[in-house]
Amino acid sequence: MGATTPWTRDAVAHRILDGDNLIVYRGNLLRIPPSWLDAHPGGVTAILHFVGHDATDEIEAVHNIDTLTDGLWDPLVAPIDSGWVRKRGPSGKLQWYNEAKPVRSTENNPLHLSSEILLYERDPLDSSSAPTLQSILPPPTSLSPKVQARQAAAFRQLHQRVIDAGLYKTPYLTGYGPEFIRYTLLATISAYAYRHEWYITSALFLGLFWHQLIFIAHDLGHMGVTHDWAIDRVISIIIADFIGGLSIGWWVEKSYDFPPSDPDIQHLPFFAISPIFFSSVWSSYYKRVLHFDRFAKVLIAVQHKLFYIVLAFARFNLYANSYIFLAKKAFDTKRARGAGWAWPLEIVGLITFWIWFSRVLRGCPDWQTALAYLAVSHIATSPVHVQIVLSHFSMSVADFGPVESFVHRQMRTTTDVICPESIDFIHGGLHLQVTHHLFPRLPRHNLKKASVFVKEFAEEHGLTYAEFGFVEGNQEVIGVLRDVALQVKLIGKVASTEAKEAVEMRLAEADQRWKQKVN
Repeated sequence: MGATTPWTRDAVAHRILDGDNLIVYRGNLLRIPPSWLDAHPGGVTAILHFVGHDATDEIEAVHNIDTLTDGLWDPLVAPIDSGWVRKRGPSGKLQWYNEAKPVRSTENNPLHLSSEILLYERDPLDSSSAPTLQSILPPPTSLSPKVQARQAAAFRQLHQRVIDAGLYKTPYLTGYGPEFIRYTLLATISAYAYRHEWYITSALFLGLFWHQLIFIAHDLGHMGVTHDWAIDRVISIIIADFIGGLSIGWWVEKSYDFPPSDPDIQHLPFFAISPIFFSSVWSSYYKRVLHFDRFAKVLIAVQHKLFYIVLAFARFNLYANSYIFLAKKAFDTKRARGAGWAWPLEIVGLITFWIWFSRVLRGCPDWQTALAYLAVSHIATSPVHVQIVLSHFSMSVADFGPVESFVHRQMRTTTDVICPESIDFIHGGLHLQVTHHLFPRLPRHNLKKASVFVKEFAEEHGLTYAEFGFVEGNQEVIGVLRDVALQVKLIGKVASTEAKEAVEMRLAEADQRWKQKVN
């Protein structure tokens, strides 16, 4: 918007209520037109959650410097975080649509912060036609805006230090050279074992091959290899879709939703890492209610016992999310990049995957062996699922509101998994999740060097750089899941006691009425 035009917070608020998507970037007010919102490569919600915010750090963290074209901003609540989105009405014009009901916390304790806004299923009787100024004013928070602004400014200096150190340069030979040898070895062993009818051995090494390929597909999705969107996307589709059967487009879109809207912490009915999920909250990412129904209650009550079993078969959930995503994108031609070829190439890739993998399964001597091959090859990929869960499940999911800086939020909600350098290839380098979340485009092989800078930064600014050993991290996560499961059981006991008391009360009332009639 006007480069020299000063904008007051009230003026910005009213423009947002009129339907404009306004974001503050380096002290400038950016208006995101609907045409670009629909075409954003990182997905629509990645922008909508930062409407009314100073999104400087988020923008610079996930965009190449070539993609990008200062004052203390008092942020507003993004309309999507209050349940409001813009959709085209019957006339074809964009208009406000209330997709969920916002409920602001009336308490301020570790479980329910005063800054928290939870979304629930929309009330069909609500006749509201648009958000109000009150709905986008942030609730009170315990964080100091000045401290958050100071941390944000310091983080930009840290980012520049990372750039100046040359850590965005991809170490092709020393980084991907050994990995390419590892990929080739695993694939060769799998093929050799299959040819000699060692089917379970073949399945194991195929799964390990997939497990290792996930890491380079991840890098490509973040444009962290060649740093060219088209080149990285083509290579990532070959690896993720053709070889792995997963949609790289789905993975990219879900990866740019930051906490608390992060889909990586929304796993009902299998897992709940906070009691807030007991109230069937609305997910602005999945666009549906995460129902805490009877089935979910049964699973959540024993989630700490089912943890490894569920994660052993987590890849099947990735298939489901991938194919649902591509089905929804079938007629979407608004993408800024790859509109004409990315989606068709992914479809061809998935068809190719199921052709070759189904032939592998049909080549087994009987259905029992084929089933075992399917199970073993998919279970072998589970270490990466455990690793990612360790970096998220044990950390805070609280919502401190829009005033919280990017660096504060990422360091509060993420932890590293410590492991010996000799076996960090098992984790693919992504055990350094804190640094990765702060610098998503940073080549994975440079995360360790960058983490030294981040730890110095955290110590200087009073932030916590969380890290656990693999065993300790597992214990932390199991502990979190057990605590939540215990609360489900307690709720069940309380509900049972209250139900029993209610029945006894009704029986007593009925008995009293009967006695009165008799008398």
